[in-house]
Order: sequence, then C-alpha cells, then structure tokens
Amino acid sequence: MRAANGLVADVLAELQGIVGPGVTTRELDTLAEARVRSAGAIPAFKGYHGYPATLCTSVNDAVVHGIPSDTPLKDGDLVSIDLGVVLDGYYGDSAVTVGVGSISGSASTLLRVTREALARSIACARIGGRVSDLGHAVQQHVEANGFSVVREFVGHGIGTNLHEEPQIPNYGEPGHGPRLRAGMVLAIEPMVNMGRAAVRVLEDGWTAVTEDGSLSAHFEHTIAVQADGPVVLSRPNGEGGAEVASPGIVARSGAEG
Repeated sequence: MRAANGLVADVLAELQGIVGPGVTTRELDTLAEARVRSAGAIPAFKGYHGYPATLCTSVNDAVVHGIPSDTPLKDGDLVSIDLGVVLDGYYGDSAVTVGVGSISGSASTLLRVTREALARSIACARIGGRVSDLGHAVQQHVEANGFSVVREFVGHGIGTNLHEEPQIPNYGEPGHGPRLRAGMVLAIEPMVNMGRAAVRVLEDGWTAVTEDGSLSAHFEHTIAVQADGPVVLSRPNGEGGAEVASPGIVARSGAEG
C-alpha cells in the first residue's frame, strides 16, 4: 500500500508542476499513464466500469470523474486531478485540485478550506473512533466557511480492490458507523462546492458537475489507521514516504497556481 500510494503521489506531484494555461487534460492523462506503466503498475481507473482514461480530470464546476479532453486549460481555471494505480496487487488512490495560472481569491479560499477539511478528517482517523467522525469533521469545517459538501459521492476503504468497505460520507453526525481499527486503510476525499451542494451527471455518464455552475474542489489521501495515529500513505516518495498525519502535513498537498 505504501508503494502503490507513493507512486500515485509522485505522479500527481509531477502533473501539478506541468499544469498551466494551454495545457490539455489529455496531455496530463497521457503522461500519467506512461509514468504509471513505466513503474510496473497499471492504471486503476482505465476500464473500470468502462471508464476510458487513466486520470479523472474535473475542471471548474466539474466535481469528480471528469474525462480528459483536448480543451486547453485557461488562466483562472481549477482542475481536480484524481489518479489510481494497481501495483503488485495493491491499490493507490489520491487527488489534488490545482489552480491554473492566477486564480481568484474566492477560488484560493475554496482550495484552502477543502485541504483543511481533509486534514481535520484524517486527524480523526484514530483507533476506537467511528467512520462518521471523519465526515463530521469535513462538514463542520466546510459549512463554517460558507461552502457546501457534496452528498452523492463518498470516500472508501481501499486495499486489494479500489473500492472496499466502509463507505465514508463527507457529512453526518459523529459517533456512528463502523469502529476504526488498527490496520484499516481508507481513502478520504472531501468534495466541496463554492455554491450549493447539488450535483448532476452529464450525458457522458461520468462527469459530475455542480447544478448551479459554481466551482468545486476535491482533495484525497489514502491513509492507514495505526496505533500512533493516522499515517498518510499518499505522499511523494521524495518527501520521506508515509508519515503520521497532522493538519500541517496534509495542508501542504495540492497547489493554488
């Protein structure tokens, strides 16, 4: 799990450095697939229920599951880049939202609050806690900052399958759901809208967008529940591999342009 998620983090870090005005999400997808396969891994999303690409690239009002295209990114855009891999039978999964060029102050705040919500959620992933504690932490922080939490999509367990139990909603009251145990590996992924929470899926059958056209942000880490606290597995290998999570560590993930 460390190796698979470290690879995901390395590729995402490279892609973030390339994002800019004029770059297409298809170019990002082509590079990502080449990097994944050269490392001896397999893209986890490509072919999954018929999904056609290595990355999910969701631009501006797209929340998740956006399909890479030949449309150039523009200054001020937001693009969520979500990558999954299979390495030696184990899955890695992580996502970041990146600002393209110079982004607005409100878009920058959206990214910051979503990253902070992820950090607060991860910090709750401790032995003896409950799954709903994670979502409650997200909702509390997001709504306190005037944004909304997407209800239709959730985080998930991960291991030898991409999506395993338990499901991890990004909202709800604390103290409910399965109890967290040592060794559980979870993909926690807040999806936060600048406007209302409602989303709809486009005719391509994949891309989920905000109903009101507002911007959306998505960050995801795969973490392990350990005796000394939650460990972030999806960190670039050059940053020392997995570390016990703290809000400061998680908040460094992603970019604002």
